[in-house]
Amino acid sequence: MQTDLQISKQNATLRFKVEETLRQAIVSGRFKPGQRLVERELCEMLGVGRTSVREAMRQLEAEGIITSYPHKGPVVSTITYEEAQQLYTVRALLEGFAGQQFAEHGTAADITTLLAAVVEFEAAAESGVGTRLIHAKNAFYDCLMDGSKNVFVRQMLTALHNRINLLRMTSMTQPGRLSHSIAEIKDIANAIKNRNGPLAAAACKFHIDQAAKVVLEYLRKNAAPES
Repeated sequence: MQTDLQISKQNATLRFKVEETLRQAIVSGRFKPGQRLVERELCEMLGVGRTSVREAMRQLEAEGIITSYPHKGPVVSTITYEEAQQLYTVRALLEGFAGQQFAEHGTAADITTLLAAVVEFEAAAESGVGTRLIHAKNAFYDCLMDGSKNVFVRQMLTALHNRINLLRMTSMTQPGRLSHSIAEIKDIANAIKNRNGPLAAAACKFHIDQAAKVVLEYLRKNAAPES
């Protein structure tokens, strides 16, 4: 049994650490869409008890990352073509608004943090597609949401990102997409830095629309036949 997912029982709460470890394992593709998540095996992998795993699984199910089926148990959620369309449409609206709000209301410190996140994302991209890249992309979006100064936008986008993270590796690993993503994120950051709200909104929407095209094309080509 693999043991590199072992959890330290210090510092952060155990439940949070189990949640985050499982979430990252799913986002990174360690656990694939449709794959069963067997409680006993997860306990052994993580080195924690069943209560911690069950609590974490309930949270991930609430986020839509895991789906439980009768007589089968929990599996990694699969997002359909239609669901992905809806997710990206709403995300483009919300992130466009967040980008405009950031440009118009974000602080100088927020902008400095955002620009640093862009630098880290580009460096992570040069190192290859992996956990560092996922963390860097999430950090950029965290900065974007923080800078918007709107707690409800953050809450809604966080819920969307939890689902879209299931597709993020699909998007970033398609040929040519990563270099375009870097350029698009730089455009967003520059518009915000220049305090151009409408341009920031347009740049955010363009970035999401381009990611959506890649993912939807992939899902269309790889859709499972109806049974």
